[in-house]
Amino acid sequence: MSTAPTAQPGIFEPVPAQGRYLTCQLRVGADPRTVLRRLAGQADGQHTIVGLGASLVRELDATVPGLRSFRGVEGARVKLPATPADLLIWLRGTDRGELLIRSRHLEALIAPAFDVQDITDAFNHNHGRDLTGYQDGTENPEGADAEAAAVLPDSAGLLAGSSFVAVQRWCHHMSRFEAMSKPQQDHAIGRERESNQELDDAPESAHVKRTAQENFDPEAFVLRRSMPWAEGNEGGLVFAAFGCSFDAFEAQLRRMSGAEDGIVDALFGFTEPETGAYFWCPPVCNGEIDLRAIGL
Repeated sequence: MSTAPTAQPGIFEPVPAQGRYLTCQLRVGADPRTVLRRLAGQADGQHTIVGLGASLVRELDATVPGLRSFRGVEGARVKLPATPADLLIWLRGTDRGELLIRSRHLEALIAPAFDVQDITDAFNHNHGRDLTGYQDGTENPEGADAEAAAVLPDSAGLLAGSSFVAVQRWCHHMSRFEAMSKPQQDHAIGRERESNQELDDAPESAHVKRTAQENFDPEAFVLRRSMPWAEGNEGGLVFAAFGCSFDAFEAQLRRMSGAEDGIVDALFGFTEPETGAYFWCPPVCNGEIDLRAIGL
């Protein structure tokens, strides 16, 4: 069998019908090595995607060039919470009950070293639309372009096939959004909701204009795999951007937050991030998470 590392396949697959995000912290004094080896053997990178935080990699006395903790954006005119975590597990599937059973099994598996601090259930809404009704991820790169944007190349050695992911849970203030007129909503996004057509007369604050990936220097392409979430009458979006580095995501966030030119993305008028964390997603080898790059 091949020993060449490749990307966790779930990164490139379409957003699943159901998802569950677990963020975990290493328990003080615990040695994570045995637990991480067991997790790697059970996570296939397709139905179970794993990411490691910078603090966990440091605890292992390892280094992943380019991995760092999210610390917000200097000069931002909006709140960008930084909520670092040691371990991310993204469960993908079609049945919410099955994800619950899987997550309980994994929680028991990692319990000797990690505490699960947050669980967010997510889902695919209306064929890939946000809860506001707008299509999400319209200009995602595809094929070879997606691989180039999201994954480290073969020249990266043991890091080849790995990816960096920025994860934010955004909470929508639906009453604010619902109070806006249809033209105001369209101009905040920069697209017409039903047709998904970009608006020629959208203001500079429109989300589409703030994040046009080809308009950055260098271009700031990421592979988005975001999913809506809901709890009670609240909801929002778990934003996940995979990249070969965090640079493209940070470039977009600087512009969205007004740190670049003082213009804040209109999204912040009705939604805001509650969390913000960076993770390194190791490659897979022979159907298991490959941790050789960090000495495991």
